[in-house]
Amino acid sequence: MIRLLLAEDQSMVREALAALLSLEDDLDVVAQAARGDEVVPAAREHDVDVALLDIEMPGLSGLDAAAALRTACPGVKIVILTTFGRPGYLRRAMESGADAFLVKDAPAARLAEAVRRVLRGERVIDPVLAAAALADGASPLTAREREVLGAAADGVTNAEIADALHLSQGTVRNYLSLAIQKTGARNRAEAVRTARDKGWL
Repeated sequence: MIRLLLAEDQSMVREALAALLSLEDDLDVVAQAARGDEVVPAAREHDVDVALLDIEMPGLSGLDAAAALRTACPGVKIVILTTFGRPGYLRRAMESGADAFLVKDAPAARLAEAVRRVLRGERVIDPVLAAAALADGASPLTAREREVLGAAADGVTNAEIADALHLSQGTVRNYLSLAIQKTGARNRAEAVRTARDKGWL
């Protein structure tokens, strides 16, 4: 029996996925989590084989939870599930150690088969997203530019960003200027929108 952890913040979606996966003879959803910061403790407590993680969760994003899980429980296979089929998310998921990346509108049978395939050591990637990721190329933003632009997404001032990230205001301005330039935007709000649309944030 393949032991699954299902992490999804929307309880109706989580429960529906759990019910569908439990219909498979060889799959058992032994743990569920509504927050990203619950993933590692749940995986340890329930000795799971595969973790199915949504990207957008409170506490910790699915991508950050995947990276933490890869470090804490390296034997657990990770499948990222998302509503947001953005090429940048695919790249970040693979960088965080995910074994599979699927959009939620895929049939349940495809998800069940993906679980089996990652346990055989295969990588499973939605083919449409893979093609889009190759066409878009890698994110032009450095990790620090992404961090500063992400902080700016909340509408805070440069001074607040500087305090939160322990940087000078001038350094924050420089990172924001570079992010605006690299995204081809006219201002930071447009840079945030562009980066989110491409899955870079």
